[in-house]
Amino acid sequence: MAVLFRTTMPQALLNDFKKKIDEGHVVTWSYDTDGDFTHTPHQWRSKAWMRPSIELGGLKFNFISGVGEVTTKALYGVYHGRFVESFATHCDDRFTEAAVTAHGTNSDFVNSKVA
Repeated sequence: MAVLFRTTMPQALLNDFKKKIDEGHVVTWSYDTDGDFTHTPHQWRSKAWMRPSIELGGLKFNFISGVGEVTTKALYGVYHGRFVESFATHCDDRFTEAAVTAHGTNSDFVNSKVA
């Protein structure tokens, strides 16, 4: 699955979201040294990551599951839904539209076991 935020300034959107995390405005997401984002509530922490890439017309995030994690619909739903919610709450002035795929893409499932 992937999330695409349509924007003319994808790097600025990515930088702004990271800044909001660094400043403590976004507390339910963190990012690692690779730039991948994980949901921080205990139940979901490090079960998956959202990996950013700059695309023509937007900022795309692919779903990367944790090593050995079983990828369930609930895990997909939580990561994609809450990720879009955080961007809509904190960075709504930096994108015009968000789109979510319903199924995995070729860039997803790096470490995954799909259930």
